[in-house]
Amino acid sequence: MTGPLTIDGRPIGADHPPYVIAELSGNHNGDLRRALALVDAAKAAGADAVKLQTYTADTITIDHHGPGFDIEGGLWHGRTLYELYQEASTPWEWHQALFERAGQQGITVFSSPFDPTAVALLRSLGAPAYKIASFELVDLPLIDVCAKSGKPLIMSTGMASEGEIAEALAAARQAGNDELVLLHCVSGYPTPISDSNIRRIPRLAERFGVPVGLSDHSPGITVPIAAVALGAAVIEKHFTLSRADGGPDAAFSLEPDELKALVQGVRAAWESLGDAEEKIKPSEAASLSYRRSLYAVADIAAGDPFTPANVRSIRPGFGLPPKEINHVLGHRAARAISRGSPLEWSMVGKASDE
Repeated sequence: MTGPLTIDGRPIGADHPPYVIAELSGNHNGDLRRALALVDAAKAAGADAVKLQTYTADTITIDHHGPGFDIEGGLWHGRTLYELYQEASTPWEWHQALFERAGQQGITVFSSPFDPTAVALLRSLGAPAYKIASFELVDLPLIDVCAKSGKPLIMSTGMASEGEIAEALAAARQAGNDELVLLHCVSGYPTPISDSNIRRIPRLAERFGVPVGLSDHSPGITVPIAAVALGAAVIEKHFTLSRADGGPDAAFSLEPDELKALVQGVRAAWESLGDAEEKIKPSEAASLSYRRSLYAVADIAAGDPFTPANVRSIRPGFGLPPKEINHVLGHRAARAISRGSPLEWSMVGKASDE
């Protein structure tokens, strides 16, 4: 790959503003009109992309009761996987309308496919990227199919060991695809802030040499903003029109005004990083004159010695640097100096004992 990785022409990487993905997931609540309104809301909030999930209950699991199929604990306790995915899935017949609405709004749309038939649908719609969900990171055949599309792959790492992450990246590269992004993720729904472990972001970037971001399920926007300070190049967050409307992901989703605050917050955090160079910034240039320096604080006649009573380090900063005080005290004034004059070396004569 030459040059920065891009999605729809937007460069992705730590040297560029964070790429914000608004995850629609199941927050359409079974209503296409609501799904379309979510696309509109993501654009209005300033997100870079809307992400869908492309599966059916039958392509992701089977209709069955038993250990592992019956959910125990958490937001979805008592339901089967099949029931949950029936509710949360985005119907395939909606995809074209959602892609068209995104095109009209000027916002990128792509999806997480969960089997090869989903990849085929997304390819037919011209998806500009693919997302590999955390639970699918170990599905190397699925990664192979997505990678062969030639489009960027964004892969979440929730629950994955570094060995499993390395295998996923290797599978994509073996399929001829090196346009890869990792998202640090904790697959808790919701994720307590104390579990977020965002210090892993720079570790992943160093270990694997690809752009790294955050797929976040914690409450609020604090964790994503903090993640940008650690180098997160992509931020993914679930969003909804209103948590009060319910839905499978509502509890850990942002509302539109919160998504807007997230977009503004992560971009401001990125701007604050700067370039680490040691240089005076335009906003502080005028303040240079208010640093401390050596001044005559009393009238000094020619030939009088400099003493702590007539020379001090004060503001403003037009005199000699304060560190020179010991090279001034004990010397005599080379000429008369009036109170309030900044000291300069031409005013400093011989030592008083010479």
